Amino acid sequence: MLGRKQEINLQFSQLLDLALVVLAFMISYAIRKGFPGFFLFTGEELPEFSEFYWQITVVAPFTPLVLEMFGFYEHPLQKRPWPWVSIVQMLKTLAVFAVFLGGYMVFSKKMAESRAVLGIVVFVAGALILAKESLVRGYVRRKVRKGSLKERVILAGPVCDVETLLQSLPKQQVDEWDIKARIDIDKQPVEDLVQALHDGSVERVIFAAGHMHFEKVQMAVSACEIEGVEAWVWTGFLKTAIARPCFDVLGGKPMLVFRSTPDASWELMGKNIIDRVGGLLIILATSPLWLLAFIGIKLQSPGPVFFTQNRSGKNGEPFKMWKFRSMGTDAEARRAELEAQNQMSGPVFKVERDPRIFPFGQFIRKTSIDELPQLINVVLGDMSLVGPRPLPVYEIEKIEEAAQRRRLSVKPGLTCLWQIGGRNKITDFQEWVELDLKYIDNWSLWLDIVILVKTVPAVLFGWGAK
Repeated sequence: MLGRKQEINLQFSQLLDLALVVLAFMISYAIRKGFPGFFLFTGEELPEFSEFYWQITVVAPFTPLVLEMFGFYEHPLQKRPWPWVSIVQMLKTLAVFAVFLGGYMVFSKKMAESRAVLGIVVFVAGALILAKESLVRGYVRRKVRKGSLKERVILAGPVCDVETLLQSLPKQQVDEWDIKARIDIDKQPVEDLVQALHDGSVERVIFAAGHMHFEKVQMAVSACEIEGVEAWVWTGFLKTAIARPCFDVLGGKPMLVFRSTPDASWELMGKNIIDRVGGLLIILATSPLWLLAFIGIKLQSPGPVFFTQNRSGKNGEPFKMWKFRSMGTDAEARRAELEAQNQMSGPVFKVERDPRIFPFGQFIRKTSIDELPQLINVVLGDMSLVGPRPLPVYEIEKIEEAAQRRRLSVKPGLTCLWQIGGRNKITDFQEWVELDLKYIDNWSLWLDIVILVKTVPAVLFGWGAK
């Protein structure tokens, strides 16, 4: 979790990179226009610069977000070996945009205004951003050597708590401090703290106060408030194994929040946009398979084409999930007679060679065509492209371990780590849940992309599907 100053620095750096990408388009256009006869350029006529606005609108704002996704902005001074790490991150970002722009042009049938300009932009934008990073690194390192970037702080609290805090912090964080004093406010009067504030021209007081009364902490914080010095209180005395603490405001009142799910962010907003737009595009792209399923089901098994069932969504909220029907219309009624053959532990029901499945139904299950109607749920917002698989409401009600319900803390998805890990090869529900929780605890937009890419061969080759 970034501090407020680090967050502001990150946002400033991202805005600067956005501006550099726009500048790269302008430079690339000028190069192409100024050297029309260069042997690498084709004889294509160069359009007006305004024709490139749509590409700038797509590429410039999202470049910093994709760079952040690949860790470009994380600990820039600790990158080893530099600049190769940054170059690799830059190349990955350019690859993402190449695929995105290519896909956009295929679906929209919009051709690139000038391939030469786009080719030059790749090198110019990459060079500008890497040069900016190099200049910033040099500037910061010079400031660090002079000691002018160190923050003057006081550590306050019992000795044992202060030491515990210092040992738990990254070394680079502690190196950024000029510790002016250590005040044991459990034994020393508040006046000692105030005097230390004056003597050291202190900018911030960090309280490690897990083993003392809140009344003394309140008095010390009030002293900092009067002096106009920031007071930071370490909440290490509230032990959490998974949840990440953060501050928020509720009705104007400050709240300490412990969250064990992905926090609201631009990445999460991007995930929602990708879900809705991607779901709609996949429906259009797979429309022939929908027709195939419709005809095959009607020919082999009289009855409705679609099967709907109440599944548990985010936070357990029920929703109606859609699938192509692969079993006979009496499947639910016959479930009880197959209970003894259940291969899954826990509340989940799965049977190998399920007799309720008709032949064409077996085909669409093997190829995952039966899952396509869930794209309707994705477009409606009930599901995501990537997330824990939604279970029937009656199976969720049978979950006995409270920790397993944390898989409901995010929106369910079409595919997940369990899906690409072999699906029916996993028969232990606890192992399934562990994969879901691993996804939740390590979520990023890049992880979603990796899972989606790995899902394609899993579906094409039917890995783990039955």
